[in-house]
Amino acid sequence: MLVVMDGVGLAPDGPGNAVSRAHTEFLDYAQNNYLTLPLEASGEAVGILPGDMGNSEVGHNALGSGQIIRQGIAKIEDDFSTGRVFSSPAWRKVIDHLARKATLSRPHTLHFSGIFSDGNVHSSISHLEKMIFEADREGIEKIRVHCVFDGRDVPPQSEPKFIDRLEQFLAPFNKAGRDYRIASGAGRMTAVADRYENDWAMVKTGWDMIVHGQADHEFTSARAAIEFFREQDPSVQDQYLPAFVVVDESGAPVGPVEKGDSFIYFDFRADRAIEIAMAFTYRDFPQFDRGDYSPDDIIFAGMTEYNSDTHVPELQLVPPVEIKHPLNRFLSKKGLTQLAVSETVKFGHITYYFNGNSYDKAPGETQLKIESDTLPFNTRPWMKSAEITDAVLANLEKYRFVRLNFPGGDMVGHFAEFEPTVTALEAIDLQLSRLAKKVDELGGMMIITADHGNAEELLDAKGEPKTSHSTNKVPCIFYDNTKNRASYIPNGSVKDPGLSNVAATIATLFGFTDFPLEWRDSLIMIK
Repeated sequence: MLVVMDGVGLAPDGPGNAVSRAHTEFLDYAQNNYLTLPLEASGEAVGILPGDMGNSEVGHNALGSGQIIRQGIAKIEDDFSTGRVFSSPAWRKVIDHLARKATLSRPHTLHFSGIFSDGNVHSSISHLEKMIFEADREGIEKIRVHCVFDGRDVPPQSEPKFIDRLEQFLAPFNKAGRDYRIASGAGRMTAVADRYENDWAMVKTGWDMIVHGQADHEFTSARAAIEFFREQDPSVQDQYLPAFVVVDESGAPVGPVEKGDSFIYFDFRADRAIEIAMAFTYRDFPQFDRGDYSPDDIIFAGMTEYNSDTHVPELQLVPPVEIKHPLNRFLSKKGLTQLAVSETVKFGHITYYFNGNSYDKAPGETQLKIESDTLPFNTRPWMKSAEITDAVLANLEKYRFVRLNFPGGDMVGHFAEFEPTVTALEAIDLQLSRLAKKVDELGGMMIITADHGNAEELLDAKGEPKTSHSTNKVPCIFYDNTKNRASYIPNGSVKDPGLSNVAATIATLFGFTDFPLEWRDSLIMIK
């Protein structure tokens, strides 16, 4: 069994360390009595930029692929630095479409949307700026930006910093006669950025805001919106800011999407981009009423591919990374049955991302999804840890390899609230003890690890709430009461052990030594 405690890292004890302060009797015992190794889970160890915090996408990619794959922002940065983005077929189609429409009486609009920060987890505001610069160079007269505010991969109240940054960036273009401005905005947990089809109402809120210029709130500028919301509730985090549209002097929205426009969604991480991409590109779309919109109305492109099985969206500024020989395929070829379980908010990570960015199941693989709560997770910090465990225990005897994800350390940790995060961790610890009892009964073993840090660092260096992930290492605990426990030792030849060493470790524990050449070495060696 592989247990991924999402967002549970290693750090010195302190007032912001919910991991060390939680009462976790089982985890404490396991770390003190079984082989435990610290693993790298950020930066170059998971294929992103040096010093960048890890995230669930790259963490599960590394766990399931057995490789360090240059991806995410690292790959995007390469394509921007070489200019490949602007020679891509997708960029050319977006720009050429607007150039053709420019012969009409009014300029058509290039729209941008995505998570609006420099967090470098889902997106980067610098990529938006580079695209706007190039669009101006290529003669685009009108641009509208629809902001999905972050407050999660960056400080929880870091707006209007990014609004001011973009407004200052746009000012010289507007002074030169362009019409570039912010048209709408909303928090990532309020509109647009749902994931795993957990709450399509969020996407519809974003759709109405972006496409139709309709929201419950209207302002003359994005900054005015933030100031108003802060006055109403000084504690509101950016990720929960209500949806709004910017209107002109007559009260009309300044940036609805119209026929003949082009649209670029600039997230490079798929999970919070795929649903809005589906809404823009699917002809058969039953999730909500899109009004009179048709996919033929505009040209839509994503920063990259958000679904490698259905190839959505068709137009991508940066081609996706192909991940070959993931662990689930390797074990399937060896005849092993497999089970993957989590709740909705992390189901795609333990399945799609773990399996090399593919929704296709390997022969002998079963996937079980537990529906997540739709209420804020700090109000239900135990989440579905018990239900996940129930599902595993009910099915454990049918499978040779089981993997599961407990989301609480991450999803609750993102609120940067100490007591709810402690509760989340204590709930996970209780479920680990239940799993361990059954694993022992069946003569198995359990590897307990994490995909990145978060819950161990809820305060930043200034003592302020920290909602983002961390760059800390994560634990890898070999809970094993079988006779095999004495047959393996740490592999001292592994340099900088990280998440990408776990796949080969699992193969080694099953007795397989012929794993793919792309994989990194096992964390253990047989005596």
